[in-house]
Amino acid sequence: MLVIDGSRGEGGGQILRTALSLAALQGRPVVLENIRLRRPKPGLRPQHLTAVRAVAAITQAEVSGADIGSTALTFKPRGIFPGQYTFDVAERTGSAGSVTLIAQA
Repeated sequence: MLVIDGSRGEGGGQILRTALSLAALQGRPVVLENIRLRRPKPGLRPQHLTAVRAVAAITQAEVSGADIGSTALTFKPRGIFPGQYTFDVAERTGSAGSVTLIAQA
């Protein structure tokens, strides 16, 4: 299983979105640690959870650590399953999450 340190580089949500996309495309499980660790509000924020849930739904992934504030996430995709999917970027908290950032995942 690939382990990625999410505090590397700029340490933001981009490493999460990129890791999820590549894990989905390759069908390879990934563990992200230290997610957004040096940010004022470390860990997953609502918009990051929306991206995780979106890619998890499309890949029927097994996911652990998908909670607000979580700094670790395990993502195990099972394949890519076509279909119609709807994801609410502002779900739960009224987040100002970006649709384009969610679409990157």
